[in-house]
Amino acid sequence: MIREMIVVEGKEDTAAIKRAVEADTIETGGSAVGEAVLRRIELAHQRRGVIVFTDPDAPGERIRKIVAARVPDCKHAFLTKDEARGKDGIGVEHARPDSIRRALEKVRSTGDGEAAGEPDIAWSDLLDAGLIVHGAAAKRRERMGELLGIGYANGKQFYKRCVMFRITREEFVQALEQLEREGI
Repeated sequence: MIREMIVVEGKEDTAAIKRAVEADTIETGGSAVGEAVLRRIELAHQRRGVIVFTDPDAPGERIRKIVAARVPDCKHAFLTKDEARGKDGIGVEHARPDSIRRALEKVRSTGDGEAAGEPDIAWSDLLDAGLIVHGAAAKRRERMGELLGIGYANGKQFYKRCVMFRITREEFVQALEQLEREGI
């Protein structure tokens, strides 16, 4: 049983989570997250902890940002777009149970218990790594997001996630080396 409550978008996402793991969920009811839902998420965070596990699309990111603004030290789980792709769209509800379990095993916290301070990754590191201002930057960020377990984001958001999730220089370099080995 997963200790934390998992925040998902809807009942089909809850069903997919329950096929993969034993866990309790809070459904946001879509991207218009209401005050009552946010209060339940805050209570769940205080009592058990919260993992935000939304679709890898714009509405899912909107929900993730709303919840993270209200509960800044919540945890996050990410699926790739390929893992979440179904015949009628992209969503947690389409993911295979093993993909859901993998994402929950790689859950990231915004603090991960480390002391605050200067981030390990600088904007110039993204530039040097070809993750911004590069012909294949989007594809490279997508794969780096998978390798780092922080999901896909545009350049600015990718940098923000590296800082927010306290990606270490060692993690970044290892993921970048893997990216290079794959020829991306």
